[in-house]
Amino acid sequence: MGEGGTALPWHVIRQEANGNRYRVAACATRAEAQKVVESLGSRDAQHYWVERQSA
Repeated sequence: MGEGGTALPWHVIRQEANGNRYRVAACATRAEAQKVVESLGSRDAQHYWVERQSA
C-alpha cells in the first residue's frame, strides 16, 4: 500500500550485474511504472523492468 492506503501493484525492479534485484518504485498503473523505467534508462550494467505484484 502507498500513502493513504492506496494500492500500488506495479513495481519497477532493478537488477545489477551481480544478479541482485531491488524494487526501486511502486506505481498505481503500468504506464506510470513504464515511465519510471524509461527515465532510468539502462545505466551501466543495471537493467530495469516492470512487474505486477502478486495478489
